This record gives sequence, structure tokens and C-alpha cells, in this order.
Amino acid sequence: MNLINVVENAFSQNKTATYPEFKAGDTITVTYRIKEGDKERLQDFRGVVIQISGATPYTKTFTVRKVASGVGVERIFPYESPFIEKIEVNKYGKVRRARIFYLRNLSGKKARIKEAARKTNA
Repeated sequence: MNLINVVENAFSQNKTATYPEFKAGDTITVTYRIKEGDKERLQDFRGVVIQISGATPYTKTFTVRKVASGVGVERIFPYESPFIEKIEVNKYGKVRRARIFYLRNLSGKKARIKEAARKTNA
């Protein structure tokens, strides 16, 4: 048996976090636990998901992009990170691609994404 599969199976039994479904184009807020010295604090990172990559939940990552003070900031989050406190979906976007890297070259009104009406199973 492959060593990677053994480790993934061990972690799959301890899975506790469940996040809402989101895809590229959605605006989400990731509440992330940051450790500075001996202190911990929670920080929100709100932006547009520009890609989701990885096959299994343990190799899955998602990239969130936001514009802060006129500078584009991207952050890659591992899906199964113990530092992610929660993920909230703020808006569902309507895009035709799975990886929307073209947003990097756009600014202002051109960078807007149309909102999609998705039904939630709640």
C-alpha cells in the first residue's frame, strides 16, 4: 500500500470540519487563525476564489484574491488546514471557467463578476 494513502486514511477518520460548497467566482470570507509569538488571533480574508486545485481533500487547495489598497493580494489555503476557523460564502458568482486568472489583469468595473442565484439545501 502506498504510504500517502496510509496517512490520508489516518487523517480521514479524524475529519471534523465541514465547509460550505463554493467554486471559482464565489466571494468568500475565510477566518484564519494566526499565531504571532505566543498570541493567537483570528483574521478574516475576504475575496474571490480564482481556482480550486487538488484531487483528494488532503491535497485540495483554493486560491482567494482580493484588492487591498490598490494592490492585488492572493492567498492559497489548504482545504484541510487546522488553522481555518470557518468559511462563509458571501456571494455566488457566475463564471464560465474553473480558473479565472484573467481577473489579475482587470481592475475597477471590468473586474466585477455577475451574481448567480444558487439554491441552498438548508
